Amino acid sequence: MKTIYLAAGCFWGTQKFFDQFDGVRKTVTGYANGNTENPSYEDVKHHNSGHAETVKIDFDEKLISIEKLLEYYFLIIDPLSVNKQGEDEGIQYRTGIYYEDSELLPSIEKVVSEQEKKIGQKLAVEVLPLNNFYTAEEYHQKYLEKNPGGYCHINPVMFSLYKKLKK
Repeated sequence: MKTIYLAAGCFWGTQKFFDQFDGVRKTVTGYANGNTENPSYEDVKHHNSGHAETVKIDFDEKLISIEKLLEYYFLIIDPLSVNKQGEDEGIQYRTGIYYEDSELLPSIEKVVSEQEKKIGQKLAVEVLPLNNFYTAEEYHQKYLEKNPGGYCHINPVMFSLYKKLKK
């Protein structure tokens, strides 16, 4: 089992998107790499805690590689946008790839480099060691499953991408 932390704008859709893939064992929404301990959603949204809305992804690397997860990640973000994804704007909506296991870093750097070559410029996606991660409030966990009409910057067709890829 490996773990990666992905910030891709609002964490509701990010969690729903990654939950669809075989090999993803568990996802948790939370707040990463900020300046305060145990922030609430209000702290993150309105009080400049510096955290990014992030999804912690536990995955079985025998079933899905970090490279494949990141390939999918780049399908749901605008990698050139600074502190904004869709209609969500602010530092908490920045994009980032955060890791605890430094063995993942070469693969992360490879995928990011490939994306930069493909796009032709440096990305606005942070690649940093995880400094901290605090689990979001329960109502944020699996939010779009509980609230199917909830807002998300990710096109809803992406939530069934894996079914289409398996055909």
